[in-house]
This record gives sequence, structure tokens and C-alpha cells, in this order.
Amino acid sequence: MSEQTEARLAQARAWLRQDPDAATRDELAAIVTRAASGDAAAIADLEDRFGARLAFGTAGLRGALGAGSNRMNRVLIAQAAAGFASYLRERVQGTPSVVVGYDGRRNSRRFAHDSAELFAGAGLRTILLPRLLPTPVLAFAVRHFGADAGVMVTASHNPPDDNGYKVYLGGADAGSQIVAPADAEIAAHIQRVADAGDISRLPRSSSYETAAEDVVSAYIRDTAAVAPAPASAKGFNWVYTAMHGVGWETFSRILRTAGYPQPTTVREQLRPDPTFRTVSFPNPEEPGAMDLAFAAARRTRADFIIANDPDADRLAVAIPDDSAEGGWRRLSGNEVGLLLGARAARAAEGIPGASLACSLVSSPGLGAIAAHHGLDFHETLTGFKWISRAPGMVFGFEEALGYLVNPEKVRDKDGISAAIAVLGLAAEAEERGETLATLVAELGETYGHFASGQVSVRVDDLSIIDRIMLALRTLPPARIGSTAIDSAEDLMQAPEGQPSGDVLRYRLADGSRVIVRPSGTEPKLKVYIDARADTADASRAAVADLEAGVRALLEERS
Repeated sequence: MSEQTEARLAQARAWLRQDPDAATRDELAAIVTRAASGDAAAIADLEDRFGARLAFGTAGLRGALGAGSNRMNRVLIAQAAAGFASYLRERVQGTPSVVVGYDGRRNSRRFAHDSAELFAGAGLRTILLPRLLPTPVLAFAVRHFGADAGVMVTASHNPPDDNGYKVYLGGADAGSQIVAPADAEIAAHIQRVADAGDISRLPRSSSYETAAEDVVSAYIRDTAAVAPAPASAKGFNWVYTAMHGVGWETFSRILRTAGYPQPTTVREQLRPDPTFRTVSFPNPEEPGAMDLAFAAARRTRADFIIANDPDADRLAVAIPDDSAEGGWRRLSGNEVGLLLGARAARAAEGIPGASLACSLVSSPGLGAIAAHHGLDFHETLTGFKWISRAPGMVFGFEEALGYLVNPEKVRDKDGISAAIAVLGLAAEAEERGETLATLVAELGETYGHFASGQVSVRVDDLSIIDRIMLALRTLPPARIGSTAIDSAEDLMQAPEGQPSGDVLRYRLADGSRVIVRPSGTEPKLKVYIDARADTADASRAAVADLEAGVRALLEERS
């Protein structure tokens, strides 16, 4: 047996001795037994589980459930909670405070209770939300309680076997997600806890608080106020799906408070289900995820569909479209973002310093909307940890179905408040005898016809992505398809004060834009395409041509 295998077996046995979870202990013990007898598959499994550590970064932790340092489990959560508590005690004068929330995924409740006990044991004032709730309620609660930090146990729209640990900071960070250098500082504290060994020695306490329903009621009241229903709203007919997540219980109460008619619900997906049994991937963006909602909409002849992802921080909207297969089309994240951005810009017009913000891969149409209404505009790195920090922001969005419509209350994407804002737009349109589809068309007439597309390359070997990015940097393309490149920017070399990252941005001779970057959460290379033209058809045709050109370029460079 090799020295490396012996070392992995020693790591695994040390892990077993401190693991409080019977299920993961049994899982790992079986692997250790097989690996000790020379089973090659078990040895490889141990290497995968212990050859690396699940990295803590600006998105916190996220990964597959299971035993080992490279999985989500109670040992890793205990180390993370103790490390984060140590960071907060170092950062905050007096007694730090932290709010903990959780969704309906496997082990979310257990991870949240472990965290609350460890935070309390470390001397922090700890507030546990009263039950499983949407991520936006946790983000709201951080500001509501004036807490120094928040933790949400969720993997959002990841596959069923994943879970995660999302971290927010209060104080000067105003309830936003963490950014550098906080991520590295927290990770260093976590590593020190892990290096110290047995988590059973960490102090725990049951003296944490369980929040009263008042915090949920406050979120409901403030979210309903985003767009109270006019009397005409009682007339439209719509469909809602929670995608097997936690959104419906809170959202339905907001609908009643705001005065909107109750929707036809996709009952198979309405209640929390950690198996996500009706979808292959619980993300409204994925093919097939909204099929049951489309079927319900056809059956009821609905005016539109609203969908949340499982933790309700994202929003999808679909409208009838005779040209689409099945007669329904999901609006792109950019289309919904521009609809909501125009709504916010009209309301903020004339307010000094008011701004719109979006990530650099989202539609440049938001900049055109800001200019039209005399507002400032900020383009940030991807992620709401950056968007939420834009000065003067009254609205922010990201093309991956994320929208921040109520920044005074929630400094993160919020699929529920965004849904209320969309319902408000639908009600206003109905008063004029129009629809959401009409509003989308009017965007082009008012601000210019913007269209967007995306090309993604999924890989098994991440080095392929590195190789493509290196090839694009060392052999810069002169054109994409038949369109010449006017300028190229490498954001790894961005000037100080400008967004920087592993991103290549090309501006083309016809005014189009192409952005290439590795995904931050999946083994994918993602290419974002944006075009503007005199008509909607022309902008869509330009995007289609560029998509073909991008595929050819990536094949050439890979």
C-alpha cells in the first residue's frame, strides 16, 4: 500500500472519530474498510474526499453532501461555524451577533442548528430563524436585527445532493454577501479550527434565540409594499411554481397582503422536497424545469407564469408565445431585468445620485435605460456581493435570473420581491389593455432593441478551460464570425478601481459585445453575447450569427 493511501486512511480514521453523524460515519467506515483491503475504487474515493478541502470563498461553501473534507457534512459545518465565530470576535467590538437561516434541502436544518449551537458556544448573540424560510428572509433579517453577520444554509438551485453555507456581513457591509479580503480571512480562521483537530472539543450552547414570527411578518409587510395591487389586479390569471422549494408559504402571505389574486399553483412542485422529484435540475433556467408550469398555464389559459428557484432568491417569468414550442416562452433574465430596471428608473428619475447596476455579463440595455432617465449606471463583477455595493443603487440585476428591487430592505437578489414587482407591472399593463409581452416590446421602442445569447462549454477536465483562456490571450482573435473586433479587454489587467477578474471582453465593429469567462460555480466556460440593432428581429439575428462565430472560435482554440 502506498504512503499516500496510508495517509488518506489515517485522515479518514481521524475524521471518523470526530464525526457526530451516524450516516456519514457508516458511509466512510465502509469506504475505509474496502480501501484498507486494497480496493482501487475505494482508494480513489478516499483520495477524492480527502485529497482536497471544500474551499471557502466569496460564495461561502457549496458542494456535495457526504463524509470527508471535500464534502458538505457536520464536521465541515462545525469547522466553518467555529472559524466564522472566531473571525467575528476578532472583527467586532463587544459581543458579535449573527442570524442563521435554512431552507428545505437535506441536512439544512441540522447544519443550521449545529451552527447556532457553536456560535452561541463561542459567545455570540445568535438568532435562529423560526423555521425553513427563503434566503431573502435571512438577508432581510440581518438588516432587521442590525446583526453583524448572517448565515444561510442553502445550495439554492444546485442538484439535490448538494448543500451550501452562504455568509453575509452587517455593519459597514449593510447585509451584503462577503467579498475579498473577508473570504480569505474567514477561510484562515476555519483552517485553524480544522488544524486543531477534534470538533467535539468545540464549545456548544443551546442558549441561542429562536426568532419570533415578527421578523417574517416584517419581511411580508415590506415586500408587499414594493408594489401594492391596484383594483384591476383582481382580473388576471396566472400560474406559480416554487420548484420544490421554500418560497410558497411566504409568497402566498405577501400576495394576500398586497392584494393580488391567488395563482393556479403547480401542486407537484409547491412544497419543499429535497429530492426535487419532478425535475432533473431544480433551476428554472434548465430545459424541462418549467414543463409542469407550462402545462398548467395551457390548461388554464393563463396570462403569465412566475417561478422561483428552491430558495426563492431567483425569479423566472414566462409568457404566451405562439412561435415557441408548446406556446409558451420563458423570458430571459435580461428581458426581466430590463423590465424591472425601467420600472425602477421611472420611479427614481430626478433623485440625485440614484443609480442602476448590473453585472458586466448582463445586458448593456440597463445602461441605456439609466441614461434615458438621467440616472447613474454601474457595471460590476458577477455576483450580488458586488451589485449590492453599487453607490446609490435603486435596482440591480444579473442575467442569471437575479434581481434586487428593494435595496433598503434586502441587499441581495430576492425572487419574491421581484415577483411582486412583476405582478405590479402586469397589473399596470392590464389597466391599459396590454400584457407583459407588450411591455417587453415597448422596451425596444423606448430604449433600443437589445438581444442576448449565451454559449456554454461544459468540461470534465478544468484544465481545458484554462487552455482555452490562455489561447485566447496569447492568440487574440481579430474577428468573431464575420464581424471584426474593434477592441479587446483583459480584465485580469484592469486598471485600479475597475472590475477585475478572469474575464475577456470584446467590443465588435457593429456595436455588439462578447464576454468570455469561466463559471464560478460549475465546470463550464461561459460566453455572453449582446447585440443592439434598429429592430428586434435584427438584434436577434445578430446574436444568432455571433453564437455560431463563438462556437467556431472556441473549437479552434480548444
